[in-house]
Amino acid sequence: MNSSELGVIGDAELVEELSLLTTQTARMRARMADIMAELERRRCAKPAQPSVRR
Repeated sequence: MNSSELGVIGDAELVEELSLLTTQTARMRARMADIMAELERRRCAKPAQPSVRR
């Protein structure tokens, strides 16, 4: 949705769209936190890899 489209939409519709986007953003942030926590859990669960020196 671009600026010219926003100008013809009523206040209620704009608030509804904003609410939807806010909810989607919150869900995405929660999902990102879940993924980062899982990656951290996996990283910590791996045994330490000895460094190979030549």
